Amino acid sequence: MASVDKIIEKMKNQPHGIRMAEADKVEDYMKLPYNYVIKPINDESGSYFYASILEFDGCQSTGDTFQEAYNGLMEAMEGWIETKLENGFAVPRPLDTEKFSGKFLVRLPKTLHARLALEAEKEGVSLNQYTLYKLSV
Repeated sequence: MASVDKIIEKMKNQPHGIRMAEADKVEDYMKLPYNYVIKPINDESGSYFYASILEFDGCQSTGDTFQEAYNGLMEAMEGWIETKLENGFAVPRPLDTEKFSGKFLVRLPKTLHARLALEAEKEGVSLNQYTLYKLSV
């Protein structure tokens, strides 16, 4: 585990993507603490699990079970990293979610602010709740 910690420490001093001698093997990247998202989906095509990695755009998988989706994601992740490395592209570092407070300031036109406030009032929720909903859909 010490080697993974060493790689992560070096990554903190790198720009958004990395390609370092200490982490130029797919196996090294596979050990890093990337953020996996696996969620159940129920839509017109049926019930299944959708899996993705936040840091890797387009790296995703599905499966009938949580485990199938996870296993497929690990396979997709390995191929995604391998392709990046083979073609000389940087592999993004894991996102450190501890850096984020959950708050940010947004400047917007007064008319949009008023419209959002009215819509939130209609729905019977706070402006913050309504804005969070609008951002998430």
